[in-house]
Amino acid sequence: MPKIIALAGKGGVGKTTIAGMLIRYLVEEIKESPVFAVDADPNSNLNEVLGVSVHGTIGEARELMKKDVPPGMTKDVWFEYKVNQAIVEGRGFDLLVMGRPEGPGCYCAANSLAKQSIETLKGNYSYVVVDNEAGMEHMSRLVTQDIDHLFVISDGYPRGLLTAKRILELIAELKLNIKNSHLLINRLKQEDRETMAQVILEKGLNVEGTIRDDREIIKADTAGKTIFDLPKDSIAISDAYRIFDKTLKGGNKQP
Repeated sequence: MPKIIALAGKGGVGKTTIAGMLIRYLVEEIKESPVFAVDADPNSNLNEVLGVSVHGTIGEARELMKKDVPPGMTKDVWFEYKVNQAIVEGRGFDLLVMGRPEGPGCYCAANSLAKQSIETLKGNYSYVVVDNEAGMEHMSRLVTQDIDHLFVISDGYPRGLLTAKRILELIAELKLNIKNSHLLINRLKQEDRETMAQVILEKGLNVEGTIRDDREIIKADTAGKTIFDLPKDSIAISDAYRIFDKTLKGGNKQP
């Protein structure tokens, strides 16, 4: 059975960048490639972090399924064909993007089809990494319900930490099948450590690890570089790998 790793958190805390670091870690350190990467955020940009171009999404395949199914082919077979066409091969990973449905309205149909696609494809991989939609409203409709590790990402500020706390509480309320939950603080600046420590104490949070603020990530992003272009000894990569070593190679922690 594949290991399913998902990421959640407030918007703007660097969740997708950490998803990219995690995929790189699995490729470089665990060496179980290809990793199956799923961008389940309608505002998709995991492909940019990983440095690949997207030529199709689940949302687009769903819209095409309404009108362009060839004669003699069932909708299910045709949809599976289009999803396989949409998978992008990268550096030790395969990427599938959920995308947006056409026009206004709910993402429920695309979300349901994403679940179906993951269930169909995950058996071909040892690791699946799912970058989820930002926020907490979607937690009840995660594209995969059987998660081995959920990384809840926050910055060091009170609002992000409060969102992280609510996500962890919601997981318990919904009784989701998540074996291990890990709170991770990203982009931590030295001057914010004291405030963060106070909020963590007040909220009773258990932080698995922190990733320090790293200007190299901003420089790389500005220059159009990918997560694979960052030096392995950079601040963010070093901190992230240390956390992944602890959580994915070491002992497990129940939510």
